[in-house]
Amino acid sequence: QVQLTESGGGLVHAGSSLRLSCAGSGRTLSTYALGWFRQAPGKEREFVAAISQRSIYLNVVDSLKGRFTISRDNAKNTVYLQMNSLKPEDTAVYYCNAGATNIADVERMRGAYWGQGTQVTVSE
Repeated sequence: QVQLTESGGGLVHAGSSLRLSCAGSGRTLSTYALGWFRQAPGKEREFVAAISQRSIYLNVVDSLKGRFTISRDNAKNTVYLQMNSLKPEDTAVYYCNAGATNIADVERMRGAYWGQGTQVTVSE
């Protein structure tokens, strides 16, 4: 069984940066494609970014390209989301996901494992 723990969220001003981390335990994450999703109040959970097992393939949703970057460190069993130039509309709970074997399946929410989420709030 895989446990995922997100960290790094917080309250920031617009234009700031945050780096979210998601640490895995229970088993190695290196065999999975990994992803980040977010859910704003009153909205459905949406895909943000995905990364393949060896970081060869990356995907970031078009609307966030240029501001958000996904990376991973298999030695640390951790996936990251670097968020720059944050906007109030980025306010959401951010979740990491594991279990899928390719980034297309990550985007389709086929990964079985989810973290508890970390709150990101961006003020004007």
